Amino acid sequence: MCAIVGVFGDVEAAKVAYYGLFAMQHRGQESTGISVANNEKIHLIKKRGLVTDVFDEEAFRILKGDCAIGHNRYSTAGQDSILDAQPVFARYKLGEISVAHNGNLVNKYEVRNRLIERGAIFQTGMDTENIVHLVAKSQEDSLVDRIKDMLHKIEGAYCLLIQSRSKLFAIRDRFGIRPMSLGRLKSGGWIVASETCALDLVGAEFIRDVRPGEMLTFEEGMSEPLSEQIFEPSYHPCAFEYIYFARPDSIIDGKNVYKTRLEMGKILAKEAPAEVDLVLPVPDSGVAAARGFAEGLGVPFEMAIVRNHYVGRTFIEPTQEIRNLKVKLKLSPIKELIAGKRIAIIDDSLVRGTTSKQIVKMLKEAGATEVHMRIAAPEIKFPCRYGIDTPTIGELISSKFTPSEIAERIGADSLGFLSIDGLKQALGDDREYSLVSFDGNYFAGGNADSPSCASD
Repeated sequence: MCAIVGVFGDVEAAKVAYYGLFAMQHRGQESTGISVANNEKIHLIKKRGLVTDVFDEEAFRILKGDCAIGHNRYSTAGQDSILDAQPVFARYKLGEISVAHNGNLVNKYEVRNRLIERGAIFQTGMDTENIVHLVAKSQEDSLVDRIKDMLHKIEGAYCLLIQSRSKLFAIRDRFGIRPMSLGRLKSGGWIVASETCALDLVGAEFIRDVRPGEMLTFEEGMSEPLSEQIFEPSYHPCAFEYIYFARPDSIIDGKNVYKTRLEMGKILAKEAPAEVDLVLPVPDSGVAAARGFAEGLGVPFEMAIVRNHYVGRTFIEPTQEIRNLKVKLKLSPIKELIAGKRIAIIDDSLVRGTTSKQIVKMLKEAGATEVHMRIAAPEIKFPCRYGIDTPTIGELISSKFTPSEIAERIGADSLGFLSIDGLKQALGDDREYSLVSFDGNYFAGGNADSPSCASD
């Protein structure tokens, strides 16, 4: 789960990309980068850190051009290193390209081994580097044909932005697992981004979602981007975008994230009710579901846990030691609202149990007489191979223990999950969804033992 943004036809393309990345900082906090093309050359700046820490006026003096792509990284594969920051730049036979990728390729190692046999040299563990090498080593005569050749050799989840000196290509895999939206800037230029919140911040008009299997080509002199359907679409957007990843004000494939989470909470109240005096969310991504749960039970809702917004998300950080420390730094209870009450605490998901155990302990130390944990998602029993940081089954607490056993381990009086059917009901029945973490259906290739998301 990363953030990507592409801007074409705007003289301030780098600044538009910057604001787009700022709006999507929640999707990745390890590193950020922007590359800009000006018909003659591609300029690139990428570093570890947050968007506001990396880019300043000096950077924008370098990043001059009307075509930009940007990337915020959260590690699914590869090491936590500046070498793994994106976009990935390369010079090759036809010129220069820069690539930004959100997703995971399930056949990464198979492709990589074939490329190494052909003389390719890899500097990182990123599957994005595979994409660059496949384009560079293709025997096709044009960049667009090289890209199409590359697309037929990769499998898994991907949203791609590929930039040449004069063109921009935006591509979404045939399942539409990761989101990508198209917008029109007030300047007349174009923007594509992982979430609509990026479009909103820069004042762009939302046009539509990039279709699964579609490639958009942006080129000077074209009034509209050229659309080509590379693959037959088989819509399976990732349910986790609605559960956890996306900002609540974003619209993902036509559905408002906040309203969807609210509905998840209401259904959870029907499926796993609890006799409580007060409903609390784990801020921030659990807020909407907690409101829905409280409405469903007819019980008061309070923001009785305060979040320190200067500490990153525990799920996204790459090492367990950092996760454990940051839970304590991040959340603080309001004791006056909690003491003497039976509490339902609502979280969006339960992956490793890192946060849950400490939250339950924190609430009981604040005076809660009972703590009932409710999760507005099904039990996560399978590792994702399509861009989520769940490398092994052994890390997933629900793959090893029943809800009652987990409740005992985290110190909760009870634990309940939204069912898979309940999640489907909240999402709507208009399409299939990627539920691989819940049902183990690896429809886009790979399996639970695939190494695609593991660190190299």
